[in-house]
Amino acid sequence: MFIFSVKTGSNWRNIYTRYQTVASAIALSLLLSGCSQPFKVSETQWQTYKNSRYNFEFPYPSNWTVLATPDNDDGVVFVSPRSQKVEIRGWASNLSQETKNAIQPNFQTTQGVSGVLLVEVGQQEGSMKLTLTQGKVTYYWQGKSPSQEFSNYYPLFYYIAQQYRVKV
Repeated sequence: MFIFSVKTGSNWRNIYTRYQTVASAIALSLLLSGCSQPFKVSETQWQTYKNSRYNFEFPYPSNWTVLATPDNDDGVVFVSPRSQKVEIRGWASNLSQETKNAIQPNFQTTQGVSGVLLVEVGQQEGSMKLTLTQGKVTYYWQGKSPSQEFSNYYPLFYYIAQQYRVKV
């Protein structure tokens, strides 16, 4: 009888160990999925913001919210449904002489427009800013997020910068 009890105890110990291993694997999986990207560019549903005053457009995730649009219609701000600290901005202004001389292109949109793409990650905030000049207008686009989340949003921001279009 003592041998039977030991075998049963041993079986329960094996079941418990297996259960604990499976539970740990599930917990680790859930933890890692929480650290993964908050979206996948290919799985994102898109809308297109179109600016009638300066004739530019760019895609944005359809579930993002418009935060502000200036009365002069020079741009827009969208915020993520997950955090208002994650935003996308697009705006334009008439070209100034200083801006025209300062731009040394390092980026090209899929439309073929050259401009400057600047990525900065500070202690508090990370941002990607695109500056394009066409004719007498300077176009700006920016994506920003808290620094610790910036790597998750980088693919989204880069995709939008690539897809930015200026209507000529």
